[in-house]
Amino acid sequence: MSRHFFTEARAGLVHILRERGIIDEAVLQAFGVVPREHFVSGPFKQRAYEDIALPIDKHQTISQPFTVARMTELLEVKPNHTILEIGTGSGYQAAILAEMGASVYTIERHFELYTASRSILKELFPATAIQCRFGDGTIGWSEYAPYDGIVVTAGAPEIPDALLKQLKIGGHLIIPVGNEKSQIMHCIVREDESNYADYPLEDVSFVPLIGKQGWSGS
Repeated sequence: MSRHFFTEARAGLVHILRERGIIDEAVLQAFGVVPREHFVSGPFKQRAYEDIALPIDKHQTISQPFTVARMTELLEVKPNHTILEIGTGSGYQAAILAEMGASVYTIERHFELYTASRSILKELFPATAIQCRFGDGTIGWSEYAPYDGIVVTAGAPEIPDALLKQLKIGGHLIIPVGNEKSQIMHCIVREDESNYADYPLEDVSFVPLIGKQGWSGS
């Protein structure tokens, strides 16, 4: 596919996201810049700007663009915010956050996805602060805490306590919570040292969050 094709398709996706209710102009601008086709495997590149989830390696998915935009908007990202992402996957969500000027810390439990996404992110953002880690995201990344925002891109059985503790006061934790097939998106806002406001939002469906404070699995 030509560069012009992807440029036009990217602009079309931004129009779709706007029509679906995304109003944060910084989010929309990032979607208009980040090349989603770089995060999609060969056979699916021509479908990169359809508003659908697509398969990637290790039986995982690159999330539907609207879902990525919705979660990003809920984070209320500002330039120079520190954002922790649990579940790097393809790297697309991390790229959107980096394009918005955030310092991104992202964790992936599948080594193949970790190496592939790290390579793509370094290629696209050679001078941007994106730190990638291979490991269990359910326990967070305490070395760089607290975070202005935390986004979890897999469905959790409950909200991991480790992630709550690594959130700044006033920060947002965006996480799907439910069973292994369907969840409810939650926006958690840390009010002070020991209190959190929990806002349950729409129904969603993510792959399971595997780890010490998530589902058990290989």
